Amino acid sequence: MSENPQVKPILEHIETRERELADQAEQFRARIEDLTRQLGEIDAESENLRITRKTLLALPALSSGTEPDRPDIPDHPAYQQILTALADAGRPMRARDLCQALDLPILPKNTEGIRSKMKRLVSRGILVEPEPGLFVRPGA
Repeated sequence: MSENPQVKPILEHIETRERELADQAEQFRARIEDLTRQLGEIDAESENLRITRKTLLALPALSSGTEPDRPDIPDHPAYQQILTALADAGRPMRARDLCQALDLPILPKNTEGIRSKMKRLVSRGILVEPEPGLFVRPGA
């Protein structure tokens, strides 16, 4: 250190401030590590939920003799995905809402495809359309 008595207090202040900043930086690094770990756990759980959803949607519908005359659902898995999304929502939905629920990009081809499938389900008595463009399962 300098022998200059005027500079000595300034240098001591600088050293003190450097130690304070180093301590703060270390605390921030520890918080970043903790947040990174938490984010990894959330990402892993989210991925598990996505896989579970895909698995459940891929399962064939259980046939039960106790069901009343169930309307004939088309074989394509998209119809089962639509019905599952509507059941999960528990409310009437529009084609755009279903695209979001099914993780489809909101593009005209997707919304029109979903709308067409829902109209087909309405024509088979599987869904009802209480107002134009709004679809729901009967009794929901």
